[in-house]
Amino acid sequence: MSIPARTLALFISDLHLQESHPLTAAAFFRFLEEHARHTRQLYLLGDIFEYWAGDDDLDTPFHARILASLRALSDSGVALFWIAGNRDFLVGQGFADAAGLTLLQEPHVIEIGGRRIALVHGDAECTLDSKYMAFRAMVRQPAWQQQFLSMPLDQRKAIIAGMREGSREAHTTKTYDIMDVTPEAIDALFAATGAQVLIHGHTHRPDIHRHGERLRYVLPDWELDAEPARGGWIALAEDGTLSRHAINGSAA
Repeated sequence: MSIPARTLALFISDLHLQESHPLTAAAFFRFLEEHARHTRQLYLLGDIFEYWAGDDDLDTPFHARILASLRALSDSGVALFWIAGNRDFLVGQGFADAAGLTLLQEPHVIEIGGRRIALVHGDAECTLDSKYMAFRAMVRQPAWQQQFLSMPLDQRKAIIAGMREGSREAHTTKTYDIMDVTPEAIDALFAATGAQVLIHGHTHRPDIHRHGERLRYVLPDWELDAEPARGGWIALAEDGTLSRHAINGSAA
């Protein structure tokens, strides 16, 4: 089933696209063709890639196909917007130009469908994870990124592979609470943005949370190359209704 034409916007995150997960990539291409073409705006809220080593890696066949699919969607009239995740924060203007999308800084606030909605990836709100927060602060510095991107592409990929392995090992020792957003960070985000709704990903714990009169929607991650298969998105209709959808497009 396709998303109805009256849909104003779709929101996705945490696809972790990689060549070794072809079923997840195929689901993404189907989503773009069968669902995203029927909306006006598509918001990609981080970790669309398992990792991104720099915009000089645009021409690999896998990346080129993703870029071409995004560009075709943009050229069809759908406005595409991108917020960086913790895996793909090195996506830059070269990628944006090739894909036909707009890079956003977080938090980003939109007024749409009669709602004021704040958008983030979600990692910056996991404030109990002090080691990650220190790492995040370092790698988001322009000077660090400039130095890292000056290295040969193969060297960068090797460094990232080591970081990913270290991250997997670290996750085995972290508690549920440490890897989730904190109420204090969420309350501060609502106060700073004046938003009625917050949409984010990162935690891989899809749900709807009530914060007083405000609502927080958490996006699912995508994984179709393992069991149980999972994925999905959030849709915003013209009347302001927000709905969760499973990977096949059905209401979740």
